[in-house]
Amino acid sequence: MERIYVDHAATTPMHSGVIEAMTNVMNNQFGNPSSIHFFGREARRVLDEARETLAQSIGASVNEIILTSGGTEADNLAIFGTARSLKEKGKHIITTEIEHHAVLNACKQLEKEGFEVTYLPVDEYGVISVSDFKSALREDTILVTVMYGNNEVGSLQPIEEIGEILRDHQALFHTDAVQAYGLEDINVKKLNIDLLTVSAHKINGPKGTGFLYAGRNVHLLPLMFGGEQERKRRAGTENVAAIAGFSAAVKIIGAERLERREQYVRFKKLLIEELKRHQVDFFINGKPEHSLPHLLNLSFPGTDVEAMLVNLDLAGIAASSGSACTAGSIDPSHVLTAMFGKNSDRLHNSIRFSFGLYNTNEQVIKVAAETAKIVHRLTKK
Repeated sequence: MERIYVDHAATTPMHSGVIEAMTNVMNNQFGNPSSIHFFGREARRVLDEARETLAQSIGASVNEIILTSGGTEADNLAIFGTARSLKEKGKHIITTEIEHHAVLNACKQLEKEGFEVTYLPVDEYGVISVSDFKSALREDTILVTVMYGNNEVGSLQPIEEIGEILRDHQALFHTDAVQAYGLEDINVKKLNIDLLTVSAHKINGPKGTGFLYAGRNVHLLPLMFGGEQERKRRAGTENVAAIAGFSAAVKIIGAERLERREQYVRFKKLLIEELKRHQVDFFINGKPEHSLPHLLNLSFPGTDVEAMLVNLDLAGIAASSGSACTAGSIDPSHVLTAMFGKNSDRLHNSIRFSFGLYNTNEQVIKVAAETAKIVHRLTKK
């Protein structure tokens, strides 16, 4: 049985070029990049070249890239690091109801420390209102953290508008771009973004590495204490092989970005068309034309999400009910709850399909056909 992976928003397969880059470093550049001898200098060279690649990908400078263990650490460093360093200027933070839990739970912890957090609502398409944001913004607001593109429904937020509003405000602007990076055209300077989070394993790189962009005027209090790595902002010996793989993944997806965007949009349209051809009843959660190109969240009335996922897996199809970070949770999606309310049936019958490397038209057609069989069987249609 062919197994089809359409859960790329959870994690992605590593590209062969990434594996080759990592293997090369493991074999040849094993030194500690803080060491001054030849082996250390070789490892440092790998880091310096990778940092240059990462910085160029978002229009930043090399000194503004902080290498981390992934998106969660980068989100935490951005939120705790800036909030605690700016608390003398105010204790008000603005975020949204649909952020990744790495952001939401960090904000909840700050509330316990005496900070005030405003959680902006979203409309039925998963997008915040700019007017709501303007109304929430205060003189004592020190941090705004709004994700670039949502990891469950793909909705894109008005990042450019928020950046423009904050241009002359003291608040720092952080965006979790884990799902958007590599597919959206992001320039931190043009968008007036102060802090931006990226994770390698979402772009066919290795798990366990990522970066936080922190603008040159951003002061961060570190989360970890130890050596003086990352300009004293993130202690710990760098994972040189993984970072080399990250850099390779960035180069690959950068060269293929437009082609991949077009392909994933075609996949979404094809899946929708095929489901309609099989006379499946479904609703789209979000607005496909204003969302991340690789992600499609569908509600199937009369079905149950757990039964759907089990049956899809038995059919060889790997999909998801939403964020992989809450797998096994019996709680309904906080994203869908924010969009449709806690009493909506969509909370219990929605499936996320997300496309990526190695997916084909034929696979998408098969996913639609198998999904149709399952829906018809579960609804006895």
